[in-house]
Amino acid sequence: MRRILVAGNWKLNGSKQSIQELLDGILAGMSEAKTDVAVCAPYIYIPLVQEILTGTAIGYGSQSISENDSGAFTGEISGSMLKDFECQYAIVGHSERRTLFCEKDEDTAKKFAAARKHGLTPILCVGELLEEREEGITEDVVSRQLDAIIDLEGVEALADAVIAYEPVWAIGTGKTASPQQAQDVHAFIRGKIAKLNADVADKVQILYGGSVNGANANELFAMPDIDGGLIGGASLKAEDFLAICKAA
Repeated sequence: MRRILVAGNWKLNGSKQSIQELLDGILAGMSEAKTDVAVCAPYIYIPLVQEILTGTAIGYGSQSISENDSGAFTGEISGSMLKDFECQYAIVGHSERRTLFCEKDEDTAKKFAAARKHGLTPILCVGELLEEREEGITEDVVSRQLDAIIDLEGVEALADAVIAYEPVWAIGTGKTASPQQAQDVHAFIRGKIAKLNADVADKVQILYGGSVNGANANELFAMPDIDGGLIGGASLKAEDFLAICKAA
């Protein structure tokens, strides 16, 4: 049976003091949560996160990763560097990386491969823009994004990963896909994978991301193919994040 995972993506937020307070608050309330939990921090704060979370039940990781192991790539962080600080996860393909930083499906696939190479679990983000949903091509977009990974790494590689379906129109907007809308896409993703490898499809965790909060998490996570959430804004407040964890 797949376990529920609630992962926080802090994005470009945080300070030494706020992160200490946030993680102290989450740890204080974790006894009531019966789910897997992880946080993805800005690179510069990963050593602090490691210091606070080592020996606890909360995993942690990065918000991106370089496709390269080393070399003249100013500003990049490699998988081996992340493993030096015992990261377990690396987000790849987040819509903000795709849209703001012009990362293509092929770039995401290479980052996915780099994460696996260094023993990190990729959290692979897929999802459509509002205009793509309105055009009725959500499945085409998500399929294309998944195919980039499958073509490079093979479908079996998804057994070592987490997939996060994030409709771009619902990220940080306060709009949320209805539980049934989210379930429909999750079921499509699992069904697409199952056509290639049923065992991988049954195993892989597929998270939902897009304005998840304590009020809607229970209904979302009750759907048969939704295995948790990739949480943005609500992951920055311990009370809000714990409410989602408890709902799971």
